Amino acid sequence: MKLTELHIGQIARIQSVAESQFKEKLQEMGCIPGSLIKPILKAPFGDPIAYELEEYTLSMRKQEADTVEVRVLDPLFSS
Repeated sequence: MKLTELHIGQIARIQSVAESQFKEKLQEMGCIPGSLIKPILKAPFGDPIAYELEEYTLSMRKQEADTVEVRVLDPLFSS
């Protein structure tokens, strides 16, 4: 599942970041396999989206977030 497919509050674990012009930048910002990520806010027109990534908030455009593959965790862990 792509990161852009998550609903606000859903918690997922990053599986991979696709080869793209954004890969190195996203990895430097903490988007690495195994990290927990959760969408928390969407801009009025849906782009960009703010994500809670480990201990901080990261804002990403849909084009960037579309390159991140995630696995949704059990709904019991989502808020």
